[in-house]
Amino acid sequence: MKKELHKDICEESVFSSLYERLSGNLHDFLYYKYGEQLNPNDKTQEAFIKLWENCKKVTVEKAKSFLFTVANNLMLNEIKHQKVVLKYQSDKPKQHTNESPEFILEQEEYFKKYQEVLSKLSEEQRTAFLLNKVEGKRHEEIAQMLGVTRKVVEYRIYTAFNKLKKELEGFKIK
Repeated sequence: MKKELHKDICEESVFSSLYERLSGNLHDFLYYKYGEQLNPNDKTQEAFIKLWENCKKVTVEKAKSFLFTVANNLMLNEIKHQKVVLKYQSDKPKQHTNESPEFILEQEEYFKKYQEVLSKLSEEQRTAFLLNKVEGKRHEEIAQMLGVTRKVVEYRIYTAFNKLKKELEGFKIK
C-alpha cells in the first residue's frame, strides 16, 4: 500500500499543488461540455473555493472527483437559472398598446380637461363627488364623514356631475 504523505488539503502547499495540477483540466472539461457562455472560468474558481471550504472533509484522493462534480453541478444550476430568466423575459408584459397615437393623445387631452373641470368645482362638490365615484363610498358614509345630511351629499354629487357633463361633452360615469 502506498502511504499518502499529505492527507490534509487544508495545507496551503497541498491545495496549491492540486490547483496547479487540476484547474486547467477542470476548465477545459467545463468549456468543452458547456461552452463559453456559462463562464467556465468562474465555475472552476467556485469549485476550488468549495474544495477549500470543505478541505477537512475531502481527502487528496477524492479531490479531483469532488472538484469535477461540484463544477458540473454549478454549471447545471446556471443552466436552470438561465432557463428561468428566459421564461420570465418571454412572459414580460408588452410595452405597446393597440391604441392609435391619436386615441392616446385624445385621452390625455380629455384627462387634462377633466382635471381642469374638477378644479373648478366647489370644494364641497369635489369632495362629495370624488368620495362617491373614485373611492366608492355610499351617500350615507359620505354624509357621516362630512357631518351633513344624506340629501346634501346627493345634491353636491348631482350638481358636480351636471357641471362635468356640461363642460365635458359626452361625459358618462357610473
